[in-house]
Amino acid sequence: MATKTRDAAAEKLPLDQILAGDCIDIMNSLPEGSVDLIFADPPYNLQLKGSLHRPDNSAVDAVTDHWDQFASFAAYDSFTRAWLKAARRLLKPDGAIWVIGSYHNIFRVGAALQDAGYWVLNDVIWRKSNPMPNFKGKRLTNAHETMIWASKAETSKYTFNYEALKALNEGIQMRSDWVLPICTGHERLKDANGDKAHPTQKPESLLHRVIVGSTNPGDVVLDPFFGTGTTGAVSKMLGRHFIGIEREESYRKVATARLDKVRKLDASALETSTSKRSEPRVPFGQLVERGMLRPGEMLVSPRGKAAKVRVDGSLVSAEHRGSIHQVGALLEGAPSCNGWTYWQFKRDGQLIPIDILRQQIRTEMARDA
Repeated sequence: MATKTRDAAAEKLPLDQILAGDCIDIMNSLPEGSVDLIFADPPYNLQLKGSLHRPDNSAVDAVTDHWDQFASFAAYDSFTRAWLKAARRLLKPDGAIWVIGSYHNIFRVGAALQDAGYWVLNDVIWRKSNPMPNFKGKRLTNAHETMIWASKAETSKYTFNYEALKALNEGIQMRSDWVLPICTGHERLKDANGDKAHPTQKPESLLHRVIVGSTNPGDVVLDPFFGTGTTGAVSKMLGRHFIGIEREESYRKVATARLDKVRKLDASALETSTSKRSEPRVPFGQLVERGMLRPGEMLVSPRGKAAKVRVDGSLVSAEHRGSIHQVGALLEGAPSCNGWTYWQFKRDGQLIPIDILRQQIRTEMARDA
């Protein structure tokens, strides 16, 4: 019954739209438990005092907008707790959230996340390959921002596309420090006057990694601080639905024009590398039932050890009997063995891993699904 309720709630979502207004009010008006992922880039509360200039005395286009100004830390904390509560209500039981910030706010946000019941999975350092220098020379160059990735609860079965992120990183496990450039050049959106449309526009490369790694095609990604729409643009391109919330009309106009130009990638391009654990289970006995291997047929290991296939899908060697995994482990004197990669069968004089046959069945299952 709960599943039907969530599905009905999802149908009422304003998918692929930018909603105008206060993010807390709007999130509280949306159906509970209806969103897969939230990416939040909240005000950083930079507490800037006066203008900032370069050594040549030219002004730096810093964040001086009213939406980043709070009367006190207490006021900022109250705002943070309110939007995090509204966001958590929206997430599905297995949903997750990413929040990005700088040293000005991320520690306060992190504590509020945990207090609200979220379960922190990682903190990710976005190390900027081309950061803005510290013009006053009184502090270290601020060369990174921090993202917190958290599930809705400790027990949430959140999405993590491990193999996809590994593939993005040339086959090496993705680390929690990401070296990516800030938003510059053709990607930096400008207003009618040729100025930055938004002072803290995030690069699409950052959102690409977040969305590929923690959502699946068709998922709903909500951004309560939508700005110029980077989250929406990447979500649309990658075949996810988005919901943007933005109270500033000037940002909504820029984001709308940007999204109108985005085209979704074709279905084959949206496929990602998957873990074998996520693939459907195929019992070895199914290969015997379907005649792909025959009872009495001999399987051999890479080191020449042999075992015979029995009618029930078990194996028997000169000394051992059991499953493909048990017999392989016993023959090798090992605590365990992956029989799918250990055993081979012979066809036309060639030795072929039995896992090839399992993959044939999985392909058929995917085609028929």
